[in-house]
Amino acid sequence: MTRSKTSSPTHWEITSDTASVLDRGSHEPKESVSYQENKPHVRTSGKSPRFPSRWWKYRQWLREPMAEFAGTMILVIFGNSVDCQVVLSTNPGVAASPKGDYLSLTFGWAVGTAMGVYVSGGISGGHINPAVTLALATWRGFPWKKVPVYIFAQLMGGVVGAAITYANYFHAIDIFEGGPGIRTIKTASLFSTYAADYMTNVSAFFDEFLGTAVLMLVVLAMTDKQNTPPPPGLAPLVLFMLVLGIGVALGVQTGYAINPARDLGPRILTSMVGYGKAVYTFRNQYWLWCPVLGPFIGAQIAAFFYDLFLFNGEEGLFNRK
Repeated sequence: MTRSKTSSPTHWEITSDTASVLDRGSHEPKESVSYQENKPHVRTSGKSPRFPSRWWKYRQWLREPMAEFAGTMILVIFGNSVDCQVVLSTNPGVAASPKGDYLSLTFGWAVGTAMGVYVSGGISGGHINPAVTLALATWRGFPWKKVPVYIFAQLMGGVVGAAITYANYFHAIDIFEGGPGIRTIKTASLFSTYAADYMTNVSAFFDEFLGTAVLMLVVLAMTDKQNTPPPPGLAPLVLFMLVLGIGVALGVQTGYAINPARDLGPRILTSMVGYGKAVYTFRNQYWLWCPVLGPFIGAQIAAFFYDLFLFNGEEGLFNRK
């Protein structure tokens, strides 16, 4: 969720040092090692260079999407798990006393965001959010060809993260629901967001739009070199505080999805494990308009505002002649 990586995945290169070794003919070759970012070591032994394994080459094409997958999975494991622990522990059959409160929920999601970005940030840019990926492609030159791959990886990370959490809390969910195999919206809400009863779909859309706009605005500010970017390595800490703040200030009405993969991925999982189509029929098209389209539009509007009034970098759409 910080910045995009645009370097090409794999280049094979023999440096001049290595070439000079290969040109020595029958003389005893000396081992030469070269390294550049995202490029392999090149070693010589005998008459021909010895390159890394074939898997190393394939991995360069998989690293970025798999980093987004892993980062989103970590986010959802932390977030869904803290939801399960706090809510399910209110049943005496699950725990002797409740284990946490609303503040615990906000801390869990904030930790999940920070750890997800920590896992993926140095490899893929740590988007872990389709709304962020699309906004960076629109306004910051992130390659459009990577957008579908990133979004698919993030969505699958959400599905797998929710599946792992569901498997971990399966028996506690049975107890909370009142028996094996009973699955209702009251536990589906441990995995995806469902707005409070008094919220209309329009107000729920605005809530998700607002939360994601705040998220995107701060993300752009913290990655703007002409603003006040955090010291190297501290971006996850800033994101921890950001998501914690959004949770404690804007989270209670809709559950602050602010991330289509974090909501839709677990929603797909719940529809597959016994909750059925009820997770999609809640308030008709709520699942699409509020936790999916709301974040996408909120991120775009925030990026438009930042570039129009604040951003001076060369990447800015409004700074080009």
